[in-house]
Amino acid sequence: MSEQAVETTALDRYECRVCGYVYEPDKGDDKHDITPGTPFEELPPTWNCPVCSAKAKAFTNIGPVGEASGFKENLNYGLGVNNMTPAQKNILIFGGLVLAFLFFMSLYGLQ
Repeated sequence: MSEQAVETTALDRYECRVCGYVYEPDKGDDKHDITPGTPFEELPPTWNCPVCSAKAKAFTNIGPVGEASGFKENLNYGLGVNNMTPAQKNILIFGGLVLAFLFFMSLYGLQ
């Protein structure tokens, strides 16, 4: 007998290009009675964005939760930031801004 490996893949999220709403299949859509676990491809043809009522064709695939954003073939370029998730990039960017602000404010202590 041969055993078949069952892969559990994370479902891709889709973002509305009009308003920025993100459809997450793990959560579904309460407004349109879409049950959690419904992939974007299986949404009914009459489904619209719950925020701005844009049609499904206005959505773009942004990949699963926690995965680095961008094209997979480009993730190995750069100084390592291409492999970071969007949350890690936000921490790096805003942490740098806070640190720069603190350094700037410390200049007022010099006399």
